[in-house]
Amino acid sequence: MGFQPPAALLLRLFLLQGILRLLWGDLAFIPPFIRMSGPAVSASLVGDTEGVTVSLAVLQDEAGILPIPTCGVLNNETEDWSVTVIPGAKVLEVTVRWKRSLDWCSSNETDSFSESPCILQTLLVSASHNSSCSAHLLIQVEIYANSSLTHNASENVTVIPNQVYQPLGPCPCNLTAGACDVRCCCDQECSSNLTTLFRRSCFTGVFGGDVNPPFDQLCSAGTTTRGVPDWFPFLCVQSPLANTPFLGYFYHGAVSPKQDSSFEVYVDTDAKDFADFGYKQGDPIMTVKKAYFTIPQVSLAGQCMQNAPVAFLHNFDVKCITNLELYQERDGIINAKIKNVALGGIVTPKVIYEEATDLDKFITNTETPLNNGSAPRIVNVEEHYIFKWNNNTISEINVKIIRAEINAHQKGIMTQRFVVKFLSYNSGNEEELSGNPGYQLGKPVRALNTNRMNNVTTLHLWQLAGRGLCTSATFKPILFGENVLSGCLLEVRINENCTQLRENAVERLDSLIQATHVAMRGNSNYADLSDGWLEIIRVDAPDPGADPLASSVNGMCLDIPAHLSIRILISDAGAVEGITQQEILGVETRFSSVNWQYQCGLTCEHKADLLPISASVQFIKIPAQLPHPLTRFQINYTEYDCNRNEVCWPQLLYPWTQYYQGELHSQCVAKGLLLLLFLTLALFLSNPWTRICKAHS
Repeated sequence: MGFQPPAALLLRLFLLQGILRLLWGDLAFIPPFIRMSGPAVSASLVGDTEGVTVSLAVLQDEAGILPIPTCGVLNNETEDWSVTVIPGAKVLEVTVRWKRSLDWCSSNETDSFSESPCILQTLLVSASHNSSCSAHLLIQVEIYANSSLTHNASENVTVIPNQVYQPLGPCPCNLTAGACDVRCCCDQECSSNLTTLFRRSCFTGVFGGDVNPPFDQLCSAGTTTRGVPDWFPFLCVQSPLANTPFLGYFYHGAVSPKQDSSFEVYVDTDAKDFADFGYKQGDPIMTVKKAYFTIPQVSLAGQCMQNAPVAFLHNFDVKCITNLELYQERDGIINAKIKNVALGGIVTPKVIYEEATDLDKFITNTETPLNNGSAPRIVNVEEHYIFKWNNNTISEINVKIIRAEINAHQKGIMTQRFVVKFLSYNSGNEEELSGNPGYQLGKPVRALNTNRMNNVTTLHLWQLAGRGLCTSATFKPILFGENVLSGCLLEVRINENCTQLRENAVERLDSLIQATHVAMRGNSNYADLSDGWLEIIRVDAPDPGADPLASSVNGMCLDIPAHLSIRILISDAGAVEGITQQEILGVETRFSSVNWQYQCGLTCEHKADLLPISASVQFIKIPAQLPHPLTRFQINYTEYDCNRNEVCWPQLLYPWTQYYQGELHSQCVAKGLLLLLFLTLALFLSNPWTRICKAHS
């Protein structure tokens, strides 16, 4: 369903306006146009969002003419629509929602899938500053009845066939009962008119309804497949299509339906007690009430599970997003008693509290609450748990809770952090190793700065937020074995001093490597510089004071340090209990410079230009032993190279060579002589040999 010409023209104008505003750094919606098919959509408003008001209006398209967008009446909701704004770092998240329920949309529809939209409207979201329009967002609403989002599936009990003997369903893409699934051509609930709309885009393979495809090893498949080898008829399988290897491809488990259809996470009420025999790695920690000790964690689907058991010797650091209106304080942290047989049976956590200093770091306000005299409430923004373990028991639990005091009717989104660490009982500090002895993949690279008192540090990269400016960027550690590229933007004006610009760029890049040494191993001692600490090699370090002669031109600066390359040499250093240990052999940093020139549009205005600076990390693995050089035969006759060809003729007699270690050499020789005897007998008894004997006789 296309737009009428005036709507299409307005859409092009909004797209052009959004692109130009992004280039100029003004307010702009991303994206500037949305086609809405569900109950809610969201867009981002970027730019200078301070003092910006967002309004919503329904455009009346009469006789194919859309009115000119205005910001005269500021309204954040209509009879059927509402708009909410969630502020962020230099970004506003604007969400438009349908206030009514979508069930009424299908109440008067008799078809399983209506061909005309139930809701067809055009919405305009405007951002204004001081009663003047600054940006617009156009939303075309097309919501159909009985769509997969609004249809309620039947609650009748479905008999699930045994997937061992027959496919679970002849049409796996039929996911919605009583409605047509788009692109599912085997769905019997789709009318012929609807099927013609997406017949060329149907799902293929097993998911699209081909639940019994002929597999590659089937003899009948060789007649229709090109490139079948000559020996295929001798090794193919004669089997009916009903006996297909795709049985159980989509489903494994019980054939009886589950009675409880709720989407809540299943928690075993009859928890298995592992504490009586000592914990093993991965076992859930138990309380004296034979219940799991739980801390909120993030599932694989990204959802925050409030009652997730804590696994023994499993560290994690997660963040959960919570709506303050639905927030409920967890109980049982102070009164929790952990079961521990070796130490008398009970370990009580030691809890200390701290007050949060920067509340905006954890809570994003949607609106300023009114002071109605109600008592404030306390919320936990961070919880840090340190478990001391000894063999297979827990000896001590220390908990630090960072809390904040907010208004009782505070509304907004709160970010909570939960950290769990397991430390050995004899560890004197909470210092976390990056491996023992070698580095583990994903652990921070350990570093030292001998030029300051608190010398413990690490190498960093930028973690951007908002518009990507260097002033608002935070740091994240460089993790062992992960090649990363990050960067940020510097604001530069047309009359910028080149020397000051170089100093600013060098300062930003040097802030990532505030270290003089890196640890060769993951357990190098910070107090002993001779315990495997390597000095960082700095190549081509820039001189900020150097000012080339040509840089005196206004709007142009030469040799601006804009890229920092960090190369880390690693190698295998042996194995501990069969696990390969890796260590760092050296670290090199190198700067690269660019020539900056102010980019003018139609006219050179007094606006800040953006200079991107970046940093990259590359881990280069050096072999423990140098590879043997190629021989002249391997260079000239590549067809005999076993590493480049599927057929390796030099290994035809591989069992009799010294490289074969599967059996004793004497047994291989005996079996080879026995095989040679059988081949000789077969040769003498063959038909050509008997004819030669008869000819001589």
